[in-house]
Amino acid sequence: MNRCGYAALLGAANVGKSTLANAIVGAKVAIVSAKAQTTRARVTGIAIDGESQIVLLDLPGIFTPRRRLDHAMIDAAWRGAEEADRVLLIVDATRGLDDAARLAIDGLGRCAGKIDAVINKIDAVKRPALLGLAAEVEAAAKVERIFMVSAETGDGVADLKHWLAAHMPEGPWLFPEDQLMDLSERLFAAEITREQIFRQLHEELPYSAAVATDQWKEQPDGSARVDQTIFIEREGQKGIVIGAGGARLKAIGSAARAELTKALGRPIHLFLHVKVAPSWGERPEFYREWGLEFGAMKTKGS
Repeated sequence: MNRCGYAALLGAANVGKSTLANAIVGAKVAIVSAKAQTTRARVTGIAIDGESQIVLLDLPGIFTPRRRLDHAMIDAAWRGAEEADRVLLIVDATRGLDDAARLAIDGLGRCAGKIDAVINKIDAVKRPALLGLAAEVEAAAKVERIFMVSAETGDGVADLKHWLAAHMPEGPWLFPEDQLMDLSERLFAAEITREQIFRQLHEELPYSAAVATDQWKEQPDGSARVDQTIFIEREGQKGIVIGAGGARLKAIGSAARAELTKALGRPIHLFLHVKVAPSWGERPEFYREWGLEFGAMKTKGS
């Protein structure tokens, strides 16, 4: 009997949700950065285990919002959690149940699906501390089971995947067997470039940037030409993104191109442009493309 359902990865920002999603799927479906609040859209990864298809919702992190975009991200996170058959509360073992983790726990009551806890980054914490944290989680949240994993090393991920597979609802698969993510190539490409902006630029600039795929043109040899625009908020940021003699923009493009070629299994010719758009965070078209609600300022929990 086939099984298929949605499993939402919920937690504070920067607890390793995207790394865990990639580890469960076995391929890169979500961008990863050491900086918090990297995930903006609700990224869907698709994993198969035996006769079960697990549709993973890699949700934006839960945090205290300030901007319209923050509210939209948190709204997307809670909507995803509320719709899922199973919710995985991800806790960073190195941070424990800090204020951010408790903010996520406080909202679990609105989730209709069963809830499990996943203590991530166990490779960085000694066992006695992990046992103590597990006891804290059990006391703070009504969870069915607690898993200890390292999404980075893969330790414990297979057990978690098997558990999810066994607890998905019975029913037909929602996606073809060879599909790994429910994200268009255009949006995936924009996310990969944005990942490099997070990795290569510092301080607040990555949070002030957005990436749009303007053109995707298939080539006769099977490759694709991809034109993208990096939107930034201030004229002074333009030089930082471009770098001396265009060196920084070239480095961002080169790394993104290599990542896309590897992920998509074919050559990608990437061309980047930089444009100043002071109010891009107030433009509804960006929100539509990311699957976010532009008017989420007053949404519950945001």
